Amino acid sequence: MLKKSLELLHQEAAETGANTLKRSLGGLNLIAIGIGVIIGAGLFSLTGIAAANHSGPAVTLSFVVAAVGCAFSALCYAEFASMVPVAGSAYTYAYATLGELFAWIIGWDLVLEYSVGAATVAISWSQYLVRFLSKYNLHIPPQLVASPFETITLASGAQVTGFVNLPAVLIVLAITAIIIRGTQGSAIFNAIVVALKVLVVLVFIALGWRYIDPANYQPYIPANTGNFGEFGWSGILRGAGVVFFVFIGFDIVATMAQETKNPQRNMPIGIIGSLLICTVLFVLFGHVMTGLANYTEFKNSAAPVAIAIEKTPYAWLSQAIIIAILIGYTSVILVDLLGQSRVFFTMSRDGLLPGVFSQVHPRFQTPHKSNLLLGVFISLFAGLVPISVVGEMTSIGTLLAFVMVCIGILILRKREPNTPRPFRTPWVPVVPILGILTCLVMMVSLPKDTWIRLFVWLAIGLVIYFAYGKKHSKLAQGQVADAGIEPQGTRMQ
Repeated sequence: MLKKSLELLHQEAAETGANTLKRSLGGLNLIAIGIGVIIGAGLFSLTGIAAANHSGPAVTLSFVVAAVGCAFSALCYAEFASMVPVAGSAYTYAYATLGELFAWIIGWDLVLEYSVGAATVAISWSQYLVRFLSKYNLHIPPQLVASPFETITLASGAQVTGFVNLPAVLIVLAITAIIIRGTQGSAIFNAIVVALKVLVVLVFIALGWRYIDPANYQPYIPANTGNFGEFGWSGILRGAGVVFFVFIGFDIVATMAQETKNPQRNMPIGIIGSLLICTVLFVLFGHVMTGLANYTEFKNSAAPVAIAIEKTPYAWLSQAIIIAILIGYTSVILVDLLGQSRVFFTMSRDGLLPGVFSQVHPRFQTPHKSNLLLGVFISLFAGLVPISVVGEMTSIGTLLAFVMVCIGILILRKREPNTPRPFRTPWVPVVPILGILTCLVMMVSLPKDTWIRLFVWLAIGLVIYFAYGKKHSKLAQGQVADAGIEPQGTRMQ
């Protein structure tokens, strides 16, 4: 199977201006980075949906299950990152270690993750914006804040069907325009956004704890309805698959292997430490949220924090919290769109996708055509698809990528045991196997429709690969990927 050599990756990195990374990060630095990227939009949106539809107050247990799966996968991801000592994604790692077809599947899967991830955040952004504006008697027609597959109950009791989630469409298009013009992502802005997200979580837990109504926890694990995944223990598993979205981003810690001092020691500290701290925060967050309001009140809502905080005397604070959430969401959408365009850009430069996805604007030095095409596609997705659907698609896409990464570690340990590994996944094959099993259990617990959508997506990807990518692969043709100009603003913060 075709594979990129480490020498070729180093050459490509040099051609795009990448330099040797300085090892300056310690364990505490990695923990801080991990907390910053893990606490994101999913916590403020999908937690309520998971509780209302699957777990009830036991959404706290769903967080624990999801975190365990993340921990096993993260340790495997860290070994991949250390084996390929250049900046890149799982697509790049797979190309160098497992081959082109494996890399294509992971790359195509990452596109699914970033696309529906951005759409999920945009939908939640829209609902928080609507709630924020309503406090000032500014109302957007309900048909313009929901997808055609959603029914909205008005205050009068009448029901209307959505047409398009217009705010979600507009925020994606606005951020796409910013990306096309080029953005480097200020470190100060990112630090402020991270601080806001953490502060929102801590304030919500601290203020809400005193006003928890114990009656909302009865029963803590609602009885199963007779359908798998609808409450009971199967609901906890399905809820874990849904809230797995919340943990997406921890793998960025693993990509810091070449910037870490003593990675053998500090990578596990950074990965497990950030996951442990965030899991504790998420469990407390879910506990307070379902204690303030009955879990049934969060059904079909992507703004559960606003619902819960209104149960306290600090309802006035909800506006400030919503502003902080909206700012944080904007950053997350930006990162998702940048991440997706980066994957497409790299795959296009390798010849696996048409050249339009790697064409760079002469002035802005960004892959403008790719950004525009993807921005329009994702905006339509955000405007026309319910959040429960896109959230589950993000989770299953990411879970599949993690399963493949764990499998890859097992294969490489046997096939290439002598390849240098600055960080080695401990207790192989136990850790990779547990990672595979945990992620598969969460995948199996997701609805059948979600699986169908995943298979359709992968089938489309394989058709594109065998019809176009395999024939135009520059590696297969003996070519070195074009030097090109690295698109600005594509390093995920």
